[in-house]
Amino acid sequence: MKLITLSLLALLLTGYARADLYGYVDEQGQVHLANHQLDERYQLFQRGPLLAPDAADRSAVLADATTPGLGATLSNDSRPSPPPEAARAAAPPHADPQLAARFSRLISRTAREFGLDDQLLHSIVTVESAYNAQAVSPKGAIGLMQVMPATGRRFGVTALADPRQNLLAGARYLRFLLELFDQDLPLAIAAYNAGEGAVQKYRNTIPPYRETQDYVAKVLASYQQRKGMERGPRVRAVFTPGTGL
Repeated sequence: MKLITLSLLALLLTGYARADLYGYVDEQGQVHLANHQLDERYQLFQRGPLLAPDAADRSAVLADATTPGLGATLSNDSRPSPPPEAARAAAPPHADPQLAARFSRLISRTAREFGLDDQLLHSIVTVESAYNAQAVSPKGAIGLMQVMPATGRRFGVTALADPRQNLLAGARYLRFLLELFDQDLPLAIAAYNAGEGAVQKYRNTIPPYRETQDYVAKVLASYQQRKGMERGPRVRAVFTPGTGL
C-alpha cells in the first residue's frame, strides 16, 4: 500500500518536480517528501524527466527574462517564521466552482502556450485570488494570479486587470521559475510567492517565511486534489535547510 501511495505521488509530480524525489509513508499514513535522502527512511521513488512534454522548445520565449525580480505576491522579505525544520500540511483551499468554470478555457489555453499543467495554474489561481479577476492585495498584487506590477512589466505585461494578460504574465513567470530551478516544483512555487531572489538567498531552499511556506503547502495540496487524489493521503513537505522541500 505504501509503495502504491508513493507511486501515485510520483505520477502527480512527474515532469514538474525535480528528477529525484525521495519519500516514505509513516504509520499514520502521512506522506513525507524531500528532494534528497534525509535519513534511511527516505527512499528514491521517482526519477523522471525535467521538463513537461513539449516544453523544451519554449525556452527561447523566456530567454530575455533574466533580471532577478520580485515575486508575484511578496514585495519584500517578510519576518522569518520559526525554524524551517518543521513540516507544513494544508487542506486544499476552496473556490467557487462557477467562477472556476468561467476561466477554465482561458487557463487551459494559457497553460498549453507555456507547456504548463493547467491544473497547476488552477491551483495557483485558487490560492492567489479564488478566481477573483478584480482582486488587489494590500501589497499591490493584481488579478487572477496576483501579479505585482513590477513583475508584469518584467514580462511585458501592463494590463494586469485583464484576465488574459494577467494569466500570460503569471504563467510566463512560472515557466521561467521552473526552468531556473530545474523543474523543482516546490521551489518554483515558493519563488512565485517570494521572488527567485529570496529562494536563491537561502541557497535554493524554500525561504523561512511563514507566508511562503504556507503558500507552498496550499498550492501543492490544491494540485494534489486536482490530480484526482481527493481520497489519498495528505502530503507533508519537509522544509529542511539544504533541500528544495
